Amino acid sequence: MEKVVFISGSAKRLGAATAQALHQQGYRIVLHCLGSYQQAAALCEELNFTRPDSAALVQGDLTQISQLETLTAKVLAQFGRLDVLINNASSFFPTPLDEISQPAWQTLVGSNMQAPLFLSHYLADELKRRKGTIINMVDIHAFRPLAGHSVYCMAKAGLVSMTDAGH
Repeated sequence: MEKVVFISGSAKRLGAATAQALHQQGYRIVLHCLGSYQQAAALCEELNFTRPDSAALVQGDLTQISQLETLTAKVLAQFGRLDVLINNASSFFPTPLDEISQPAWQTLVGSNMQAPLFLSHYLADELKRRKGTIINMVDIHAFRPLAGHSVYCMAKAGLVSMTDAGH
């Protein structure tokens, strides 16, 4: 049976490239998007054209904890299993200390730290059952903060800490 990977934020850029690469390796792909639905749907169609019934798409707001359990149920319903979770979705924009707002906090922490934590939590039993894995995507700014991007850097550093603590 083909292994299944769920990639959050996989409509474009790194997420889409990761989906294409893993699809070429034989994985079934569950794509995810929030606002980039047309791009995600086009990628899903492209993958299914290459290999029928090998890709599916779920849409959801990762910054809303209340939606994450339902989203993970939708992910599992696509192919009946999950072997790999890739927490790729990420918001990135500046937050100078004197301009930080609650919506900016929720968007940056929600997509970069909170969603990976809760997606990992809700999918843990399935991943253990399949001897699966979780991949959390971070960048250099988790280790070398970027001026004016304090909330983003804090969230990515938190994700690194969560990943290290999960061993």
